[in-house]
Amino acid sequence: MEALIAPRTGLTLTSPVIAASGTFGYGLEFAEHGDLSRLGAIICKGTTREPRTGNPPPRVVETAAGMLNSIGLQNVGIDEVIRDKAPRWAELSTPVLVNVSGTSVDDYSALVARLDGVPGVSGIELNISCPNVKEGGVAFGTTPQAAAQVTATARAATTLPLVVKLSPNVADIRCIAAAVEAAGADAISVANTVYGMAIDSRRRRPVLSSVSGGLSGPAIKPYALYLVYQVAQEVSVPVIGIGGIMTAKDAVEFLLAGATAVELGTALLVDPTCWETIVADLMGWLRAEGVRTLDEIVGAANSGYKGKPAR
Repeated sequence: MEALIAPRTGLTLTSPVIAASGTFGYGLEFAEHGDLSRLGAIICKGTTREPRTGNPPPRVVETAAGMLNSIGLQNVGIDEVIRDKAPRWAELSTPVLVNVSGTSVDDYSALVARLDGVPGVSGIELNISCPNVKEGGVAFGTTPQAAAQVTATARAATTLPLVVKLSPNVADIRCIAAAVEAAGADAISVANTVYGMAIDSRRRRPVLSSVSGGLSGPAIKPYALYLVYQVAQEVSVPVIGIGGIMTAKDAVEFLLAGATAVELGTALLVDPTCWETIVADLMGWLRAEGVRTLDEIVGAANSGYKGKPAR
């Protein structure tokens, strides 16, 4: 069941299920453990201009219904991605998008320009939840103006499909989604992790070395679903849903809320091959419901839905 996530460039996925950034490494690590062609796409670890070792441990902690992480963008850097990872991605049938992160507009522009035209790189996902150092550490994705600026700069630097990943830690995600759409985003992924923390009662100190981290997993699914529902009615570009998707049923709910595709995150950390079951179960549900194309159900739960009525 195909999913068109970048109409301007014609990037069509053979499946609406995507491996989210930071939860699937560079994808290559899992090639021996499952059929990667069943995935619609892989989004690699967040990539920066220089290699990063990330935050000191502890940087992951389980919660009652999910997990907190504060990895700190540990990655090999753009040079090694282009030199070592991209040539091997070019041999895969599954498209790979590179998630990029920076602390200035120049960082994003340089990263995106470096990746433009690189064989094996099928698109870009902009992580705009990173701190804008020129604005005192405020994340790019917290204001429409900053989000639009970094999106427009990236758009000017590449012909690749451009997906912008929004932060849920904002007052109104709709105005930010509209701003990045106007600035040239081909699709919008909704949303990144929610701020949270854990405290060790014995030590009387925060568990994570960085104090706070990003909450993911089933705990945030209702909130993420609501954000997708809101954004899908605000923009005309495809929306990619993220947040607590652990089963095919979860994926269906995000599609009904208006997502064209979904990303698996925490689910892959629980079971790195779960995509095969989720994709198979999702396709089974679509067949059982007589759904021939995703357009028939995407946004069916939205008030403005004008597609095929439910059976």
